[in-house]
Amino acid sequence: MTEPHEPQPSSAERPPAPTRGEAFRYWLKLGFISFGGAAGQIGMMHDEVVERRRWVSEKRFLHALNYAMVLPGPEAQQLATYLGWLLHGAFGGLMAGLLFILPSLLLITGLSWVYLAFGDVPAVEAVFYGIKPAVVAIIVYAGWRIGGRVLNNGLLWLMAIAAFLAIFALNIPFPYIIIAAGILGWLGSRVWPERFRGGESHGDGAHETRGPTVVDDDTPPAPWMQFRWLRVVRFLVVGLGLWAAVFGALLAVFGWDGTLTRMGQFFTQTALVTFGGAYAVLPYVYQGGVETYGWLSPTQMIDGLALGESTPGPLIMVVTFVGFIGGWTQAFLGPDQVFLAALLGALVATFFTFLPSFLFILIGAPLVERTRGDLHFTGPLTGITAAVVGVIVNLAVFFTWHVLWPAGFDGAFEWFSALLGIAAFIALARFRVGIIPLILVCAALGAGYQLLL
Repeated sequence: MTEPHEPQPSSAERPPAPTRGEAFRYWLKLGFISFGGAAGQIGMMHDEVVERRRWVSEKRFLHALNYAMVLPGPEAQQLATYLGWLLHGAFGGLMAGLLFILPSLLLITGLSWVYLAFGDVPAVEAVFYGIKPAVVAIIVYAGWRIGGRVLNNGLLWLMAIAAFLAIFALNIPFPYIIIAAGILGWLGSRVWPERFRGGESHGDGAHETRGPTVVDDDTPPAPWMQFRWLRVVRFLVVGLGLWAAVFGALLAVFGWDGTLTRMGQFFTQTALVTFGGAYAVLPYVYQGGVETYGWLSPTQMIDGLALGESTPGPLIMVVTFVGFIGGWTQAFLGPDQVFLAALLGALVATFFTFLPSFLFILIGAPLVERTRGDLHFTGPLTGITAAVVGVIVNLAVFFTWHVLWPAGFDGAFEWFSALLGIAAFIALARFRVGIIPLILVCAALGAGYQLLL
């Protein structure tokens, strides 16, 4: 929230433009308090940037949000990058985007080490015993919410079911499912446009900001907002050059089959094909990290989601956990350097996942600013989102299986986990309990049950 000593401008006057120092302090603070997933993070930014500080108008905020939602990758982090860019150009965008993820990177890396070093301690195991069913409930609830919002006709339901069967029964890779869904959405929007009509914004537009803002609806575009092909080429050269330099170094040191090289390739693909928010990313990361490369186990993936849900920053930061665990288990630097290998894995996973997000904003934002009022959800995005619902259901099925039958179907059924998961889902769906309180309560109940048992 805005600090008490900061004077609030009256509703009739335009507030002063924030300095880079003021923006730095806000984005850093947001990085440490951005709990609650994408919806909560977007709400926090709206409350501060639009309502309290009046740095950006309502319409400009929603326009930026629509663009972020169309892109692959973490929409909240991309929105923060866009807002920082509106205020201070490329420097502001980089500052906002980096500070949004930096605290989470530090926390996830530290907690991943604690998890590996002390994960077999009975008290720690007991805490994760309670958290796992909560994570399953959160995933089921996410699929239920997305499905309720998107699957508004039989054709989209059919696409969701087909996506579930494709990945569950046929084991078709996630990117192929998304590409097929996008093509079907594009074709369907031309044959049955009424069935592929997505939402046009994430707010009703009825609530306008109180008074003028720094970046208002009619504010003349700043120099960095002008679309220039030279600027596009410059950002492309710098961005692709960074990617090539890091990937080339990994290739030169570790070869094509090296763990870090594989991670660079895989998480670049993750950043480019995962439309639909963080929960759309998870099935692809699970399929690659667990099934294809064996960097971590299904149980470890569930535990990583628990850490991602209970720390600030975008949920996609679970890739940091996957990279850390993968580096640790592969021990590609030798048995005496497992921590360094894990740290490199975490950094590589994070770098290759987020680099495209910055390029999407810095390259695309000037063009998007020219289309204000014309950007809508497209038919392909509607088709992709419908398929994502089916993929999320598949993820929930796999995680439910590993939580309720940890030793396989021949082992004992975890009835307490089942009851705790059902209660957690009801708490989310019926009583709108927050993610953090839910995880804390489930962790306490699970630990109490395990330790007493």
